Amino acid sequence: MPAFSSYLGIDYSGAATAESSLRGLRVYQAAPAQAAVEIAPPAGARKYWTRRGLAHWLAELLDDDRPTLVGIDHGFSFPLRYFETHRLEHDWPAFLDDFHAHWPTDAPGTRVDAVRDGVCGNGAARAGSARWRRLCEQRCRAKSVFHFDVQGSVAKSTHAGLPWLRLLRARFGERLHFWPFDGWEPRAGRSVIAEVYPSAWRQAYPLQGATGDQQDAHAVASWLRDADRDGRLAQALRPQLGDTERAVAAIEGWILGIAP
Repeated sequence: MPAFSSYLGIDYSGAATAESSLRGLRVYQAAPAQAAVEIAPPAGARKYWTRRGLAHWLAELLDDDRPTLVGIDHGFSFPLRYFETHRLEHDWPAFLDDFHAHWPTDAPGTRVDAVRDGVCGNGAARAGSARWRRLCEQRCRAKSVFHFDVQGSVAKSTHAGLPWLRLLRARFGERLHFWPFDGWEPRAGRSVIAEVYPSAWRQAYPLQGATGDQQDAHAVASWLRDADRDGRLAQALRPQLGDTERAVAAIEGWILGIAP
């Protein structure tokens, strides 16, 4: 029997501001007996999703008692080297607070590049190197969360998306499971948010006439549904990591579904 009643695949975008209507920000939703379909912003909203609008829509959706699994394609944390360099405690909620204090990318009218350039915030005090990669990024050969201005980068998405994870955590507390920071095995009946890597599933779920962003969001929602039905999800939530790797991943995060 499936553990979840709904599956969301979100292809994120770090472009423009939190209020900007973003063609690259796409959402697909599936159910155990329903194929993934695209979800448009609420009536009366912008043509495309905004980051702020999506965060508040997610908050309303997750307030339901039905367990939902959400896959988002940006980093949820930073490499261990970042924590060591900036002398931060190995605590994910504290990391989110510290990041937001320096990178307020959810502020009205604020672009990621504005913080990078020192126009606002204090990004220089919490910078990282493109050479620093998390363990999970090394395993699937993904780019660093600090690798800006290159094709296929998730750096902007990550720096734009982290404040909204913080908002959701503040709203729901223990009611919402952020995997794996809240533990590797979520409690039954609880909604879960996890980092995903659409490139791993894109070819298995082709979508005729779709943009790349639509294709990725569709692939995520489809894989989450299928994996929950056939048992792969249960295995993915418990990756076979050694004790040292598991301790690192508890700080850096892990990408759902990639091979250890």
